[in-house]
Amino acid sequence: MRWWDIEPVLELEHELFPEDAWSAGMFWSELAHARGPHATRRYVVAEDPRTGRLAGYAGLAAAGGLADVQTIAAARDQWGTGLGARLLTDLLRAATAFECAEVLLEVRVDNARAQKLYERFGFEPIGFRRGYYQPGNVDALVMRHSDPASSVTVDGPVQGETHG
Repeated sequence: MRWWDIEPVLELEHELFPEDAWSAGMFWSELAHARGPHATRRYVVAEDPRTGRLAGYAGLAAAGGLADVQTIAAARDQWGTGLGARLLTDLLRAATAFECAEVLLEVRVDNARAQKLYERFGFEPIGFRRGYYQPGNVDALVMRHSDPASSVTVDGPVQGETHG
């Protein structure tokens, strides 16, 4: 993800997460840590190869051998195409490159689709964060993957291009 991706990412962010969408400042802050020899973030976008339009995005933060999936989203017309799996695979590769032994994430308790994806990749539930998603006061399920390198060979149908 680059600075010029922020505007289309924000459009998709507000479409998919209207109550708790990230701000432009949050994305700018994350991207500030995604470049250079001391980078601690990996942010990618996926484009629909037919239209060139943004199809999804994802981000990971890493520190001290632990990575955290910060965000992952696919446009509704991309659901079921394998894009989410490709984005997650990219993040797990990045976690491995950052030499992280574990990857954590939070997912809304009412997002069964995402939970199934994460389980397929080896994430396991470890707890809850009550009222994590505001202002809707929705709980988050906390999930952990204790061997991110084991999941980086999962393939999905190629339909979209990702780039950092």
